[in-house]
Amino acid sequence: MAYNRPTNKQKLSKPEKLDLLNDYAEHYRHLMATDKAALNRKVPRELFGDLMDQLGEMLLFESAKIAVDTGPVRKFLNDNPLPQSMKERLPDKFRVFCLALNSLKQWVAAEQAATDRFLLGGNARDLCREAVKTCLVTGIALGQDSELHHPVRDGRPPIPLSKKGHDEIEGQVATMHSDPISRTLCALKNEKNHSWAQLRRGCLDQLGRQEPWPSKASASGARAFAKKSAAAAGLGYEQILEWLKSNNLG
Repeated sequence: MAYNRPTNKQKLSKPEKLDLLNDYAEHYRHLMATDKAALNRKVPRELFGDLMDQLGEMLLFESAKIAVDTGPVRKFLNDNPLPQSMKERLPDKFRVFCLALNSLKQWVAAEQAATDRFLLGGNARDLCREAVKTCLVTGIALGQDSELHHPVRDGRPPIPLSKKGHDEIEGQVATMHSDPISRTLCALKNEKNHSWAQLRRGCLDQLGRQEPWPSKASASGARAFAKKSAAAAGLGYEQILEWLKSNNLG
């Protein structure tokens, strides 16, 4: 059975969307008075352990089946042969499994991005920034480089926060992330006082998926930041975008 992306049957006008977002922000302003952790709830991964096991088993089973079937995937394997020294060490079913994982990763990224549009439509990110003018954490005015932060990944929209407020919520002021990629990207970000939003938009620009910019200078700076980050971390732009998404940054 073909997958059909969930869609919202209750369409809202722009004023209704902004009213919804204003109420949403006010809800968190009240919560922040007694519980700052309310802005950063993460479900433990093990709660979805059974579902992940089912998906893993299905990927392995279907990959093994596709590996022996004639078709476009088989042709792709034939058109991209392995070096002789590697041929016996990477069985076809494993190669197909890796290809399937990569496709799944792209699918998840697209579907997760679509969750922000469920309530607010294609201009979700701009609407969130239009509705919230001050950081809920620090109270300072927000600029174009504000970070869009998801309080809970359950379909509710992201909330714009200042860089300082976002770092405080994520615990990045007290402790930097321990993995090498995080250390590298955080150091570059702080070096020129960049934001994760700039890194995200710079990567999109480098990939030819431009978003509106307040000025040519800011767009150029973000592209340079993305290029330098990719070189320093040894990552592609898509990988940086995935890292940002996995860490709820930008």
